[in-house]
Amino acid sequence: MATRDGTSGSAGARGSRLPRTRRMSNPDGQMPLFDHLRELRNRVFKALLAALIGSAVGWFLYPHVWHFIEAPYCRLQVAHLTQVAGQHKGCHLYVTGIFDAFFLRIKLSIITGVVLSSPIWFYQFWAFIAPGLYSRERRWAYFFAGSAVPLFAIGGTVAYFAMTKGLRFLLGEVPLGATPIITIDTYLGYALAMLAIFAIAFELPLVFVLLNVAHVLTHERFRKWRRMIIFLVFAFAAIFTPSPDPISMLLLAVPCVALVELAEVFAYFNDRRRARQALAYPGLSAEAQALLDDDPGPGTGDGSAGDSTPAGRGGGNSGT
Repeated sequence: MATRDGTSGSAGARGSRLPRTRRMSNPDGQMPLFDHLRELRNRVFKALLAALIGSAVGWFLYPHVWHFIEAPYCRLQVAHLTQVAGQHKGCHLYVTGIFDAFFLRIKLSIITGVVLSSPIWFYQFWAFIAPGLYSRERRWAYFFAGSAVPLFAIGGTVAYFAMTKGLRFLLGEVPLGATPIITIDTYLGYALAMLAIFAIAFELPLVFVLLNVAHVLTHERFRKWRRMIIFLVFAFAAIFTPSPDPISMLLLAVPCVALVELAEVFAYFNDRRRARQALAYPGLSAEAQALLDDDPGPGTGDGSAGDSTPAGRGGGNSGT
């Protein structure tokens, strides 16, 4: 049917109806198994391709990356080490094989590629799971993703500056008359272990927040077990820190304890919100409370009730 402005009206009406028609034809967000596998294959392929391109970039950035990694070791000021080794600086690492330097460059290139391509493969992962989530789950996913990345970066930064303290303690135990021969592989393993353990440990508060959101860990239980949790944090730092010196352990444990306390504050206010909701709606189950959180109230545009059902994957979701 023609409109006043020509054919654009029918085209616009057709375009506006298509998404609603697709969603109404698949209201439960269901998708055949083979379509899921096909979409997963496409997502994995794009993520691997991005990591491969990032690794190629990392190959050319290798000198700068290696200089950044060896900097904590080069900052060492171990007096007796430099006197015994007859070196002006304690910044000498060794290779024991012909291919060690080549494999080191490949390893660092791959790690650099994974880091550089992280926004792409993270988006591919999110684009695969997001259509099957409820609106409330998507909001929490945004919160966790937005919190996990900064916490991971902060943990890695703390580990980077703690590495020098740990190395100073370890190499300070070298007896007089002995010359330490530290290989590149040994140092790289130590550096990656420190970065990974600190970065992952800083994600600990998100675990407690997730348990509280899932109605597993309440603030009352959190308060009751606070001393045990703090003890376990210090035990984790003492066991999994590659360096046995107390400074590295404290640099890992103290920030984690502070983040755990922030998670407890979140649990306190979240439980208070649930208590007020329980008073307003007595006898409401946890599932009904979740639906109530999803309901934006009257006046929403498309009448979808806050997307109380997962969005369908059948409506052209396999794009980029």
